Amino acid sequence: MLYSVYVIYTYASCELTILTIMAYDRFIAICQPLHYHSKMTFQKVQFLVLVAVFYPVCIVGFYSVLLLNYRCVEINCTGFSALTGLWCSSPLVSLSGDHHLHPLFFVLYTYLRILLVCRRRSSEFRGKALQTCLPHIISFMTYSISLFCELSLTRFEADQLNPSITVILSLAYLIIPPLNNPIVYGLGLPQIKGVILRFLKKGPAAEI
Repeated sequence: MLYSVYVIYTYASCELTILTIMAYDRFIAICQPLHYHSKMTFQKVQFLVLVAVFYPVCIVGFYSVLLLNYRCVEINCTGFSALTGLWCSSPLVSLSGDHHLHPLFFVLYTYLRILLVCRRRSSEFRGKALQTCLPHIISFMTYSISLFCELSLTRFEADQLNPSITVILSLAYLIIPPLNNPIVYGLGLPQIKGVILRFLKKGPAAEI
């Protein structure tokens, strides 16, 4: 049980750290465009990607060890009635709450700085900034809402929730972002957008 919780929360944390790095990339591109190529070098991107992967692995592993030491898994996972989701995640959520909040605050800070810069620039600049940030904003909001649904389960006892709602909320951040991200970023590619526009203009019958 602990192994599955570790894998799930490591994945969730990796998603969050990658979104944080993407927010930093857009912050540099919009607020410091002249320094973009000097700050976002290939070596720095490699370093940031390694941090995005290994930091969650280490931090979630640390919290998992704490769970074993305090025997939280044996106490809370003795039966299905003690679960508030599909897995025993409540102790790990309680320990790692700050770990999730720090990246979220950083992303909000970068977008606040971007908004302040856009206020002083032309409408054309704001339009380009929005086009650059919109896919990331959609992905970030989707993931944040899905993660909030999972965290909200820890506020309730198992017998206070409808089992169907519990399943949906538990799986939201594992299913919705992976389905949402390819669509959001794929529509931004000219080749994919062109195919979709031609399909919509001609209609399904014309394609056949």
